[in-house]
Amino acid sequence: MTDPLRISATYRLRVAAPDATHRAQQLALEQSIEMLATSVNDPHVLDTMVARVDNVATDGDGTHTARLALSAETIGDDAGQLMNMLFGNASLQPDVELIDVEVPAVLAGVWGGPNHGIGGMRRYTGALERPLTCTALKPIGSTIESLVHLCSVFSDAGIDVVKDDHGWANQRSAPFAERVRACQKAITRSNAARDRCTLYAPSLYGHFDEMRAQIELARREGVRLVLIAPMVCGVATLVALKREFQDMMFIAHPSLGGLRIAPEALFGKLFRLFGADAVIFPNHGGRFAYPREVCRAIARHNTQPWHDLKPTMPTPAGGMSVERAAGIVGEYGRDSMLLVGGALLSAREQLAARSTEFVNAVAMAAEAVTA
Repeated sequence: MTDPLRISATYRLRVAAPDATHRAQQLALEQSIEMLATSVNDPHVLDTMVARVDNVATDGDGTHTARLALSAETIGDDAGQLMNMLFGNASLQPDVELIDVEVPAVLAGVWGGPNHGIGGMRRYTGALERPLTCTALKPIGSTIESLVHLCSVFSDAGIDVVKDDHGWANQRSAPFAERVRACQKAITRSNAARDRCTLYAPSLYGHFDEMRAQIELARREGVRLVLIAPMVCGVATLVALKREFQDMMFIAHPSLGGLRIAPEALFGKLFRLFGADAVIFPNHGGRFAYPREVCRAIARHNTQPWHDLKPTMPTPAGGMSVERAAGIVGEYGRDSMLLVGGALLSAREQLAARSTEFVNAVAMAAEAVTA
């Protein structure tokens, strides 16, 4: 049972076996009071604020697993402070990796998870049973006219989500305001001609006040979904935005997530905890080197019951192709969103046909999974 006053954090230690217990004790001090316990006279600090080493075990590969209990009082209600206490100073120490996190129900309730989650993604798109499809507007430097054309082709093909590539910000070739108005207008026009809804997700950039203004502009244009990179802008920014704009949905992008925080913990648990309705993660077999079991664990943590948080839509991505659609659906099931970007655009003059092929491939794979 989770201690209601403690956060359980599990770390991998790459130290010699005789040093593992001492290293875990050092880590507990580093990630709580940042000083020697023998220098503290206050009983409250010693009893409550100092992290506790609950367990140290040796793994088969010669590394060691240390489970620490961090005081919830050191965190308060700030998501950034949770990240700081979990891995702030330890991120500067190369022998430590954060591999798992468990928070008490009271803190899960503080951050609240997604406002909409998988259910909201389904309601807004009308895809109530099958996996969702997603693609990206590329490349950076394209004109607004080119992006509008892509939006129309993708939406006409029936792709559920058309998102900005995460590198889009306010470039001169397609400034944010003009890009959002034009792209959403193209998708709205396409949606009017069919019985399901494609969502456009512009990429947020800049500081918190700029992002607030961007969401307000996008919402006026009919946008209901945005892309955000929590490790770029700060996880507290995601929490604040999802609290203020409760009618909006947020796709979390993994950019800058390649720290020594296990993807299962960061993309699987923490992004969900902080409010992501969908989480993009690098799937195995693409441009990135995540093992299959790690990717499956991310998706499992996104969707399995966890406190009272809504499930988040796992979105495997990173060099995926239409040909892999059946295998990805078979692996992640109906509660997933497949992101295929560059592989569609490489079709060039056959983009419309290739996009339709992607939609049909996912639909057929979903039927096979549920049959």
